[in-house]
Amino acid sequence: MSEQRIKPDPVWMTSAMMKAYSHPLRRQIIRLFGRREHLRAADIAADLSVPANSVSFHLRVLADAGLIAEAPEHARDRRDRVWAAKKLALNVGGPESPVPDEELSGVMIRALAEEHHAMMQRVIAWTPEYVSGRDTDVHGAFTQRTLRLSVAEFDALLERINEAMDEAAESHDGSDPEARFWDLDLLAADDRI
Repeated sequence: MSEQRIKPDPVWMTSAMMKAYSHPLRRQIIRLFGRREHLRAADIAADLSVPANSVSFHLRVLADAGLIAEAPEHARDRRDRVWAAKKLALNVGGPESPVPDEELSGVMIRALAEEHHAMMQRVIAWTPEYVSGRDTDVHGAFTQRTLRLSVAEFDALLERINEAMDEAAESHDGSDPEARFWDLDLLAADDRI
């Protein structure tokens, strides 16, 4: 009998979520939760080289926004505060749920685009090492493809890509010492924008 995966329902971002996610340090914290199931403020402070009291403030903002929650089951004692990211499929907005704050959503989307650009720059800087044979390990990828699809077909493709990523993450052998964390951005645009 195969195990049924529970897929999180899409959540439309509130202004509090957008405000929390718009801050660069809080986005770094959220990415750390993608690498570990649960974290303490001291763990995050050490990983990001920032003061623990600053991390504690940002953790409270993320918790108040509903992006993370305390995980007392991982605490060593009653005073130990451990946090975990909520499993959410976040959506910024759309015709069926317009954004509550257009300016704030614009700030957040621009910040995400800047991070995407920085990732692309890292791949571009590394690529000459790989294509010349000086670096034989794969550290990035850049693929372009043009597809003619209806909006419904495009939505179905994105759904399949997300399902494939979920399946890969769930089937990963956590004890594999060769495993690395991969930042993955899927970039797509149609011919109308």
